[in-house]
Amino acid sequence: MDIVAGILGIEAEVAQNKGWHHKALFVQCRQPVHEAYSLGLAAAVLLAIAHATANLLGGCTCICSKEEFDRSSANRQMAAGTLIISWIILAVGFTMLIIQAMSNAKSSVSCGLVRPHFLFIGGILCFFHGLFSVAYYVSATAPDLRETKVRRDVTAPTNP
Repeated sequence: MDIVAGILGIEAEVAQNKGWHHKALFVQCRQPVHEAYSLGLAAAVLLAIAHATANLLGGCTCICSKEEFDRSSANRQMAAGTLIISWIILAVGFTMLIIQAMSNAKSSVSCGLVRPHFLFIGGILCFFHGLFSVAYYVSATAPDLRETKVRRDVTAPTNP
């Protein structure tokens, strides 16, 4: 889903660039492009769905204190780190996609501050979100070697 969202974000940028626009310093006047609005909004929705799916499949990786983080396994630390990074990428990418998509929702020419390549950057962030979501899922669902060894030692039959 993240790959499709990234492609849609980049395609929205291409569609937006086909519209009329005039830039002077930090102010840009441009005609909204409905196709850029639709593609940008679809990219943002797919990014949100991909994030929710990764979080549901990965399960809960709750680490509430520094001591708990230090005691946890490398897989769990990796899961916590990639989860935090994926949330940050989601926040930035989703915001960029929504801001620029909504600016294309209007029906008349509008002028405002230049937001260069928000749809393109949001699309690229979708790809990075996919990478970190996969890393989160793999590290959250990978078996902990220490716990596996303890379980084997406890359940192994003893020889008299």
